[in-house]
Amino acid sequence: MEKQNKRLAVLVGCNYPNTRNELHGCINDVLTMRDMLVSRFGFDPNHIELLTDDGSASVLPTGANIKKALDAMVDQAEPGDVLYFHYSGHGTRIPSLKPGRPFRQDEAIVPCDFNLITDVDFRQLVNRLPKGASFTILSDSCHSGGLIDKEKEQIGPSHVTSEISDTLSGSCNKTKAIPFESILEDLTSLTGISTSDIATHFLELFAADASLKFRLPLLDLNFFESLKPDEGILLSGCQANETSADMMNPVMTGGKACGAFSNAIEMVLRKHEAPLSNREVVMLARVFLQEQGIEQHPCLYCNDENANATFLYQPAAHQNSSS
Repeated sequence: MEKQNKRLAVLVGCNYPNTRNELHGCINDVLTMRDMLVSRFGFDPNHIELLTDDGSASVLPTGANIKKALDAMVDQAEPGDVLYFHYSGHGTRIPSLKPGRPFRQDEAIVPCDFNLITDVDFRQLVNRLPKGASFTILSDSCHSGGLIDKEKEQIGPSHVTSEISDTLSGSCNKTKAIPFESILEDLTSLTGISTSDIATHFLELFAADASLKFRLPLLDLNFFESLKPDEGILLSGCQANETSADMMNPVMTGGKACGAFSNAIEMVLRKHEAPLSNREVVMLARVFLQEQGIEQHPCLYCNDENANATFLYQPAAHQNSSS
């Protein structure tokens, strides 16, 4: 009997309940996507790991736990396997640690314990993929463009010209961003160390569980550059200098809170039952958000071949079974 390729997923929803950073739609986002992965894309529910911070999941979405789940998924990947990571939660930008780039900022996601996972961490995961496996990352978070370090831009600020705005349409929307200054303030209160060097705080609090960006010497970070086309595929909810919306408007979202980008992806996939390419999914999500009056611009980062590859390599058996 021919061996079946694996389809593996890690889904993370962070609502940060009872904090000043609380969101409302992130867990809804990943629960909806879990159902769609099973019904449309042929994922086995047993091969989908769910991490949420509402007490319903067995594992909290801390930085260490998210990286552990992603590491385990990449470790078992073989040629032909389809890997998927969906993140809905806060994002942030941190000052670049690379010399000669004093005004550059790097992208990161914000787990429930604030142990940031950075663009360098995602680059390292992609670099570990076996040839022939694919790794699709969908990040519904602020500043998510460029979240895989050095990945080639296919749709983004350099390739699609549009007005950029940090404003959100609708008073019920909230941005999914935590400013660097706020993160630094919280970390300083925890460590008691008076320094603006964010790496010092992360190493003090999280030690070996901190991001590679803070643990490795600057010279070693160069080893994580993408030297050739790879199988990393990033669908980001917005450009690196933009915010993404957490929507609580019942009229726009059918009565449930959700991330604007996650909801756009869901609506696009429900409207188009036939397989769509990664490029088509992102462009259609842009159109949907524009029609809703939401000013954020999803992006696509991957090699040229994967830009036109089918989103999550939708199996033929599921092409006509989605609802």
